Amino acid sequence: MTVNPGCLTLLTREGCGLCKEFADELAQLGGTLALPPLETLDVDSDPEMRRRYSHKIPVLLWDGAPIAVTRLDPGEIERLFRVR
Repeated sequence: MTVNPGCLTLLTREGCGLCKEFADELAQLGGTLALPPLETLDVDSDPEMRRRYSHKIPVLLWDGAPIAVTRLDPGEIERLFRVR
């Protein structure tokens, strides 16, 4: 998988209710924060991502590094992306 610099990547899986909830919460935060562009990737479409994160999804990556796993922490996302 190639990660675009400065992007958020949300690793999901088809039919994952927790992934949908996570994405909805992230979208709500995006209304109040200056979040980088968001890409969504099905974890099963990339063998390396499936190997790393298969049982941990949803996972939010920023520049390829995980910043949230299974649950979104709104306070942490606000800390990382608040406009200074």
